[in-house]
Amino acid sequence: MNETEYIPIASLNQYAYCPHRCWRMFCAGEFIDNQYTIEGTSLHERVHTLGEGHREETWQVRAIWLKSDKYKLIGKSDLIESENGELYPVEYKRGRKGEWDNDELQVCAQALCLEEITGQTVTTGYVYYAHSHQRQLVEITEELRQSTIATIEAVQMLLLTGIMPKPVKTKRCVGCSLYTRCLPEIVDKVGRYQEVY
Repeated sequence: MNETEYIPIASLNQYAYCPHRCWRMFCAGEFIDNQYTIEGTSLHERVHTLGEGHREETWQVRAIWLKSDKYKLIGKSDLIESENGELYPVEYKRGRKGEWDNDELQVCAQALCLEEITGQTVTTGYVYYAHSHQRQLVEITEELRQSTIATIEAVQMLLLTGIMPKPVKTKRCVGCSLYTRCLPEIVDKVGRYQEVY
């Protein structure tokens, strides 16, 4: 990556979930499907049918590209809605609301792009969780904006340097399609083994 290249909006979600996973996907170009990634791909194939229309009083447009020159971001939105003159992004996810904020960062990054493109302030967005068929409100607060900007900078640095973050075993490893590539518990065991000498 060089200073003029744009980073994928989706990379922010991956980095916030696990920096090592983000490195494997966006630096090493590795990806392995499992049942969760296949379900997610299937969901996005249905959602990413380009089009626009109205749903009652809400205007909707699907699968449009968003870009920010300020933050060097690019990515395809799942859904952008406008109601009473207010724009907001809706990100689709296969599962249900988790314990982590990585989905909210992705929504906020889309909001930053929308603000730059339209000149309007975006104060809310949503994550639609297919498993529960519910939308989760995401308030685009100053705190979330700063966290998103910090994550953008971290991903930019990761892609610029290419330095691999150490794999760390967490609850997030359960279900990760790249788990067999990083084997974080092995890294810990090797570290402890070397410390004995």
